[in-house]
Amino acid sequence: MTSDAALFGRGLAFPPRLDADGRVAWSAGPANIRDAIRVVLMTDPGERVMLPAFGAGLRSFLSEPNVAATHRLIEQRIVHALERWEPRIDVGAVRVRASEHEPQQAVVTVEYVLVAARAPDQVTTTVRLAG
Repeated sequence: MTSDAALFGRGLAFPPRLDADGRVAWSAGPANIRDAIRVVLMTDPGERVMLPAFGAGLRSFLSEPNVAATHRLIEQRIVHALERWEPRIDVGAVRVRASEHEPQQAVVTVEYVLVAARAPDQVTTTVRLAG
């Protein structure tokens, strides 16, 4: 039987943190893929010197209004970035909606299928907008 770490990978946890033993925390298996998706979403192109095109660049929406047109642009940007930078998943639905509690935030939900296991999963995060 193949372990989740062997099947899906292992890497530094995101956001970087220490575990209960005071060591750098690692993530493995499906959690590693969720962390990698968050890294793609939260990285702006140009931040990685050796991979200048890496990332979804969601911070560029900071001054945009929290409306359906902006949400659609965010969805397109996410699909494009994940299809390019995360080959371990097949992107399903990407939904962006205004936060019910924070007028300056949009809630992003990415539904995907883990390629190696054909198992569905999802990641939810927020994007700061002008409101």
